[in-house]
Amino acid sequence: MKQVIMLLAVSVVSHITLSQGTFTLSSKDIGGQATLTEEFNGFGCVGQNTSPQLSWDNAPEGTKSFAVTMYDPDAPTGSGWWHWVMFDIPSNITELVSNAGNISLNLAPKNVIQSITNYGAKGYGGPCPPEGHGLHQYIITVYALKTDKLGLDENTNPAVVGYYLWNNTLEKASIVAYYQRTKE
Repeated sequence: MKQVIMLLAVSVVSHITLSQGTFTLSSKDIGGQATLTEEFNGFGCVGQNTSPQLSWDNAPEGTKSFAVTMYDPDAPTGSGWWHWVMFDIPSNITELVSNAGNISLNLAPKNVIQSITNYGAKGYGGPCPPEGHGLHQYIITVYALKTDKLGLDENTNPAVVGYYLWNNTLEKASIVAYYQRTKE
């Protein structure tokens, strides 16, 4: 009986310890649903195209930089749609303010690179699914990376950035938001 109680106590303490140290992404701006605030302004969409505030905690040991992406796997392209690609975020940064994806406002941390999206522009490009196409997932991910710099520039396409992220990721954390446009 003592062994069972001891094993249970160790299991509970281990679970609490592990869950407290989990690499986590959160946002004050976006939850389970994107809104007109985040929606793209173009391609027939009329949103404010404001990137959400993001913060992350408990990066793994050895983290040298971070990257953030937003990806829609439901886009009718055969390969999804990259809405935001930001990398070379210094390891001492744990938050992006609202609208940091608007490169003209200089709200992102200094020397961070925001490369091109599938819209063909640099910085954040919000949700804009085809009308009547149903709910799309928008996966916002922060990557803890084992390198200071990816060695890429602002003109690097999202697939190449994704490859470099895959090769350098220690851990990642995501928020999934959904959005749809109805036919007018």
